[in-house]
Parts: sequence; structure tokens; C-alpha cells
Amino acid sequence: MPEQHEEITTVLRRWSDGDERARDELVDRVYRELKKIARARFSGERAGHTLQPTALVHETYLKLVQGEQVNWQDRVHFVAVSARIMRQILVDSGRRRNAAKRQGDPGDALLVQSGARDDDTVAILALDQAMERLETLNADQARVVELRYFGGLSIEETAAAMGVSVATVNRHWRAARAWLYLQLNPDRES
Repeated sequence: MPEQHEEITTVLRRWSDGDERARDELVDRVYRELKKIARARFSGERAGHTLQPTALVHETYLKLVQGEQVNWQDRVHFVAVSARIMRQILVDSGRRRNAAKRQGDPGDALLVQSGARDDDTVAILALDQAMERLETLNADQARVVELRYFGGLSIEETAAAMGVSVATVNRHWRAARAWLYLQLNPDRES
């Protein structure tokens, strides 16, 4: 797997240098990884949800290639940026659904698992609002959640992306999860 990660890094750097063919090659190499990340985000969804993992990956890809040119550092940097974009897409989708509900369209509520229990779900908008509060309190903890939850990175990959130790990521991850759980479940006792 590390050899594949190095190949992806090489392709990303070629794309950063303006090689348009590298962009297409990158899609072939990272599509499955992005789809795996997107599937993980939808694991707690009801069947038939209107925004499917494939659509999320495609929207993410479009934003990546249509956005401003990025000086890609490596695969972890690519996944981190993709995670941020996926979060934005999910939040925008949730906002559109809420607006449709206010206008009388009962549409699906976009839900994601909080990780506590299978039936313990929270609205993506509540998660996003909690993440925004966490970002103001501790930006590093919020970044760890974004990279791990939305980006699907391992503890080690998150540490590399942030330039910190694995122990630091573990501390941030535990603290952020506990804080978010309390924010998203205010009526629950510890």
C-alpha cells in the first residue's frame, strides 16, 4: 500500500505542475479510496437516500478539478482537501433539505452516525454546527475529526497530515469525540 501512496503522490505533483493527463490518471487511482470514504459517511443512512456515495464522490471530484490550482504535497494532503469538500457538500445538501422541508416538502433528513450506537444518529447540520464551535475552541481537534471522520485517514496518516505525533492525534481524537458527543446529545448523561 505505501508504494501505491507514493505513486499517488507522484501523480498529484505532476497535476500540480500543470499536467492535465495526471488529473485523469489520479481519478483512476483514487476513485476507489474516495468511494470508500463516502460509503463510510453513509453507513448509517436509510436505504434510498437521495445523495449516494457515488454522487458524493463525483461532486467532490468536480469541485477538486474546477477549483483553484492546488500545490499538492502528497496523498494525505489530497484526502484532507477531499474530506473538507465532502463535508461542505454534505452540509449544503442538509441545508437544501431543511429549506425544502420548511417549504412543505418532507424530503429525507440527511443523517450520519454519531458512532455511539447504530440507532444513535444526528443531523449533519447539527454535526457541522458542533464542528464549527469546536474549531473556535480547538482548531487542531476539529481538524483531526475532519481528517479521521470525513477523510477516513488513519491515526498515523492524520499525524502526518498535521505534522504532529501519533500520541497528539490520539489525544485530540479522544477529546474531540467526547466533546462532540456531549454537544450532540445534551440530554444524555455520561
